[in-house]
Amino acid sequence: MADESRARIPRRLIPGLGAPAATAAPSSTTRRLEAFSDGVIAIAITLLVLQISIPDAAPGGLLDALGEQWPSYAAFVLSFVVIGIMWVSHHSMFERIANVDRRLLFLNLLLLMGIAFLPFPTALLAGYVKDGGSNSHLAAAIYSATMAMIGVFFLLMWNHLYKRPELLIAGIGPDRVKTAMRRSLVGPIVYGLTIGLAFISAIACFVVYALIALYFAAGPSSRIATPDEPDDEGGETEDP
Repeated sequence: MADESRARIPRRLIPGLGAPAATAAPSSTTRRLEAFSDGVIAIAITLLVLQISIPDAAPGGLLDALGEQWPSYAAFVLSFVVIGIMWVSHHSMFERIANVDRRLLFLNLLLLMGIAFLPFPTALLAGYVKDGGSNSHLAAAIYSATMAMIGVFFLLMWNHLYKRPELLIAGIGPDRVKTAMRRSLVGPIVYGLTIGLAFISAIACFVVYALIALYFAAGPSSRIATPDEPDDEGGETEDP
């Protein structure tokens, strides 16, 4: 019986030796992708604190100097929450994925590229938003553009899952994935609109960023892309 099992393993020749060696099939599970993604996201969220510098304060002036750095604190909290929500959304998405293919791996890399880049526009926003003028507008526009790009990558991943439903766990119908894809459109559209808003008021962008974060904190895409219940008739239902 052992010989029969061994015979079913594909074999190839080792170059130069001619000896047969077993060839293992490549893994298509999400485990390595999720571990790598968690590492990149953890590093990105940690780098945010580096843009908060120690103020050079005169004797007795430390409290005022710390207060002057409020944009750095606001930008840190904003981006920390945003990246945290992205991690939760990414985790929820991959709870619904059974296997990955090559295209999904590359789409995930693009998403991670956007997240890893986010500490840079966060530092720009913290450094220039208080001063006003063209620099603050440009800093906010770069932040908005980065967030819109990340939203596009999330959208592309949902679109790929819609086209390749066999990658999903059992019970998730294409209608649910399509609805999840539509709901993820909010990110790139609204963040794209804030690029224009940035050239009117950089401070106003903070308010819009916070509202979008609240929207995605509820998990609108992942909540709809859940396996159908046995008595589900195909209608859209939300988790409690």
